[in-house]
Amino acid sequence: MYLFKRITMAFCGVILCGFCVGMLQKANLGVDPFTCFVTGIANIFSSTYSTFYLILTGILLGVVLILKKHYIGIATVINLFLTGVAADAMHHLLDVLVPTPGLAMRCGLMLVAIVCTCFAAALYFTADLGVSAYDAIALIAAYKYRLLPFKYCRIITDGLCVLTGFLFNVTLGVGTVITALFMGPLTQWFRTHFAEPLLAHNQHSVA
Repeated sequence: MYLFKRITMAFCGVILCGFCVGMLQKANLGVDPFTCFVTGIANIFSSTYSTFYLILTGILLGVVLILKKHYIGIATVINLFLTGVAADAMHHLLDVLVPTPGLAMRCGLMLVAIVCTCFAAALYFTADLGVSAYDAIALIAAYKYRLLPFKYCRIITDGLCVLTGFLFNVTLGVGTVITALFMGPLTQWFRTHFAEPLLAHNQHSVA
């Protein structure tokens, strides 16, 4: 039963992350830091986002397997195959419901997406059944090498991604800046105040 709870948390977290990507795309106020990074690297080689997403994700997966393969698991697979599907589904739904959203609606979508992304990340981080290759980098820095608390490691990795994108002609938006600055701390807050107590309660109940 405890494992089922973890799998459910991981699945819900990954799918919710995908929905949030679709919301950010619809808001059109700036992409997330990793998308910014991939786009910037693709610009260097005059290639496509999808090509370098696969290349860079593959490289990061290799690094994670060497440093801490514990972070590669079922949630990693779910992330790989279902995040894009969930994002496309949400974007299509919003296209139907609000074909031409005004600025207020776009800002609302952006803020909801950022908060829900942090909540979703807290769920599947805490489930401890694998994370995306990019997410694993900050987790490894924080929990394997203990360089800094996770929230600061995440700010640094997000900041480097945004800087790379900026240097290589990626248009930044307010959503990019907000995500880079606040995703780490807000994700940690949700882990501490919701996800970890929820999992601990479930474990205690089973015991």
